[in-house]
Amino acid sequence: MSEEKKGIGTGVNRGRRTFVKRSAAVSATAAVGPWIISPKALASSGEVNVLLWSDYCPPGFLQSFKEKTGITVNFTGIGSNEEIINKMKATKGKGFDVCSPTNMRSLQWEPLGLLQPIDYGRIPNVKNLNPAMLAVGDNEWSFGGKGSHWLPQIWGTEGIAWRSDKWTPPRDGGIPSYGDVWQSDVEGKTMMRPHSGMLGAGLYLETTGALDPGAMRAAYADEATMRKTWQAVTDFCIKHKSQIKLFWNDADSQKNGFMSGGVVVGQTWDGPPTVQMKEGKPVIYRAPIEGSLAWVDGLCISEAAENVDETYAFLDYCFDPVAAGRSIDGGGIADWGQHGYNSAVLGADKHASADYGKWFNQIYPGDALANLWPWPKEPQWYADVRTEYRNKFVNA
Repeated sequence: MSEEKKGIGTGVNRGRRTFVKRSAAVSATAAVGPWIISPKALASSGEVNVLLWSDYCPPGFLQSFKEKTGITVNFTGIGSNEEIINKMKATKGKGFDVCSPTNMRSLQWEPLGLLQPIDYGRIPNVKNLNPAMLAVGDNEWSFGGKGSHWLPQIWGTEGIAWRSDKWTPPRDGGIPSYGDVWQSDVEGKTMMRPHSGMLGAGLYLETTGALDPGAMRAAYADEATMRKTWQAVTDFCIKHKSQIKLFWNDADSQKNGFMSGGVVVGQTWDGPPTVQMKEGKPVIYRAPIEGSLAWVDGLCISEAAENVDETYAFLDYCFDPVAAGRSIDGGGIADWGQHGYNSAVLGADKHASADYGKWFNQIYPGDALANLWPWPKEPQWYADVRTEYRNKFVNA
């Protein structure tokens, strides 16, 4: 579940560049042609069926898109990449025009044949996308050499959040650690998403000497290496399972965990607790000392898409700087809503609220952006084995 802002000037731009360099060492130039949208898509009717993360379409975004195009968005919210894949596999993509996988899942999607290459020429606003993030699609999602099947939309991180009225990180500067979830002072008062929480536990164990430095990244190399590492992580998590109050699975369950679920400390996405921070709730999210887990969620077109013109109109609007920026934190527009993450659209920060930079710098203080832990590209065998160990922990 990282990078940009309004009013933060060079600090945010420098932060975004840092993430770009760490997440993709290449850049790409998008081929931008004329806007080819049929009269049907711009008429007073039409619809597009989207399968997106549950908090990615704020009310203001949906309303403004409808007002501009006449197109109705039929929105199905999801909480995990596995859910996206399973829903698409169940219907062979039928019933959905757009879905939103995370950048490192390309190896799992390619053999499925459920996505179609994207015609950049039908998306004028593709020119606004962060070039290095765009290059992830060109280099990792060009299935069969047919061109990118994925465009970046929203980026964020997973780190540590806590109830500021009940707990404080025990380090100078208030910097948390993934290990805080496992400390005795918060036993029975923590939350995590099982598979990524186990990754966080592993990164913590690297700092204690229980695992070799770099072990969690090295686990992506081959199954034997992974099993050795993840068995150690699983043993640790099972031994300390009494720490966990809640296994969350979406944005709302993270928010509810802090406000009504008895949770004091949790490993969470950045978006939900950031929204709570801005709402004045006693919740703080911050990059942990081991490095935030960084990801980019994108937009893909279903191979079975039935509303193709409407789909391209939707993608183009997602990459409009005004719409993308306001969707970060409302942009000062009443009732727009917010997802609380960061945009892959260059210039979106200019249309977020005046406080965007302030919150961003609180979340990623010091060298936090240089210390990001970009999620590696993930083969299917890795996902399968991880699920095996995840289930052992959850069912223990």
